[in-house]
Amino acid sequence: MDYEQFKAQVYVLTKIDLNSYKEKQMKRRIDSLIAKNNYSEYSEFIQAIKTNAELFEEFVNYLTINVSEFWRNPDQWKILEEDVIPVLLKNKGKTLKVWSAACSTGDEPYSLVMLLSRYMPLSDIKILATDIDKQVLERAVSGLYNEKSLTGLPKDLKEKFFTKVGLSNYQISEDIKKCVIFKQHNLLKDAYPEQLDLIVCRNVLIYFTDDAKLEIYKKFNKSLKTGGYLFVGSTEQIINYKDINYSSFKSFFYIKN
Repeated sequence: MDYEQFKAQVYVLTKIDLNSYKEKQMKRRIDSLIAKNNYSEYSEFIQAIKTNAELFEEFVNYLTINVSEFWRNPDQWKILEEDVIPVLLKNKGKTLKVWSAACSTGDEPYSLVMLLSRYMPLSDIKILATDIDKQVLERAVSGLYNEKSLTGLPKDLKEKFFTKVGLSNYQISEDIKKCVIFKQHNLLKDAYPEQLDLIVCRNVLIYFTDDAKLEIYKKFNKSLKTGGYLFVGSTEQIINYKDINYSSFKSFFYIKN
């Protein structure tokens, strides 16, 4: 079985389309995992993940890149807090529809809740958070984080919404957890939510091909209300944003026209 056949088999089993990821990078990751589990052929590995549920979960988890932290790139969160949220609240009212796409372990949607809590009561905040990886969603729902994840988080929010557990872990408060709905979602395949005021999708699309990125940015645009914002990662500026119906607001922020 060659790599092309392997990709086709992976799609059948997982619905993850490896053609949409940068091939050199992804093939290197997969080959490394296969070797680590003592398989030498793609065909052997496919047979193994068909029968071994634990290995299957490890494989899916390995394919999806999960690096996350609270308030990642604080300068960008400051723009969101001071220049984006106030405008949205003024124009859209108190019930904002927010989607944290490819949310990984939940650091980002929980950060969004805490930021919004500076403007409105928690009872008014509802955020949809999605990821392709079931394991990271389970970790997100548990709300337990290590100290390193909280490095960039403003001190007042850390003190207000976290309880220290053991030597270096922190549990996020139930009040914050109640504001987030976690769901499994494949950005390349599943239907997108609609009529959104804000989409946050950061540090994920760098792993996709240019064609896949373009398709996702177009779908995000359809999902947003006119005047809604897309917040992307610090290496993910959209070069041709005008062609796909966005205006550039500030670095890493785009508005649907």
